Amino acid sequence: MEKILAILFVENDGSLANPALETAGAARQLSQALGGAPWMVGLVGPSTEAAAAQLAGCGATRFLQITSPELAQARHATDVMAAEAIARTAEPTLILAPATSRANRILPALAHRLKGCVDTHITALTAEGGQITATRWFYRQRMEANFRRNRRPWCLALETGCFPTVQAQGAPVQLESVPVPASGWNTRTQVTGFAAPAADAQTIRPDAELLFVAGAGWTKKQADGQPHVPEAEKLILDFLRLTRASLGSSKSLVDLSGEGQAVLSFLTHLNQIGQTGSTPRHPKGLATCCHGEEPHTVGWRFITERRAINLDPNCGWARGKADVLYVADAFAVMRKVNEMLAATAKA
Repeated sequence: MEKILAILFVENDGSLANPALETAGAARQLSQALGGAPWMVGLVGPSTEAAAAQLAGCGATRFLQITSPELAQARHATDVMAAEAIARTAEPTLILAPATSRANRILPALAHRLKGCVDTHITALTAEGGQITATRWFYRQRMEANFRRNRRPWCLALETGCFPTVQAQGAPVQLESVPVPASGWNTRTQVTGFAAPAADAQTIRPDAELLFVAGAGWTKKQADGQPHVPEAEKLILDFLRLTRASLGSSKSLVDLSGEGQAVLSFLTHLNQIGQTGSTPRHPKGLATCCHGEEPHTVGWRFITERRAINLDPNCGWARGKADVLYVADAFAVMRKVNEMLAATAKA
């Protein structure tokens, strides 16, 4: 019988972030599909009390933990050593982990140490007749593959936004402490700080509730026959500041800089959404001044609720690609929305 282990890295405040809760949800879901296969949780971090409270009543058969101040830093040497210690104690056939930068960095090494195999970017797990099938996307999410492996343990990195999260709804869990390896922690690598753009300059926010996508119409001539790029930039940036939304762009708008046309100065190819860009996962999405053609909307496949603003009632968004289409001037709509958001923020 399969034995499932969900390895979850705890945040520095002792809690579990959403990707970790989704991984626990995926483990529980797969256990049920396998007819009640045992599944376990392995917690790694400086402290685990808050994380354990979040997992209360989740149904796992065993809760293992390895704690140390050294695990407050995301460091390959200590993270893989802790994960290996938990895995050797649990002896699972399947190891699930969230596809965060921290887990992705150590999962291949963990599989190597356990003489297993590893796969990343997993978006679904199913079981039929005791056989487990994993699903992942290839080539910028243009191709989907369903596959199985016989080698065990099988380590899987799960993409965020694809699995249900677990909710605390039961008695507190009983944690089993795994001893620190006898060799001690290898702490030659030290994190000395973080370099990141200012909060207002950061436009890509994977955990944001809303994805705001700007199309090429923002830089085109408006009703008065003139482009209003500076105003477009201010409206978009004000909206991002007020909502903390993530910013996306259509390919045409990103490519305008190479054609000598006016562009939005804060956009890069990293913001590009679609067939040749990224495929983000957000609960809601709002597209503005873009036509919603297939190469662009393919990047919206994981957006739960889709809305669009366009002056053309016959644009691609109107042909079944958007849940709601506002036939209106995006400049006027966003100007009013920003006013309302600013008033709410002051209240």
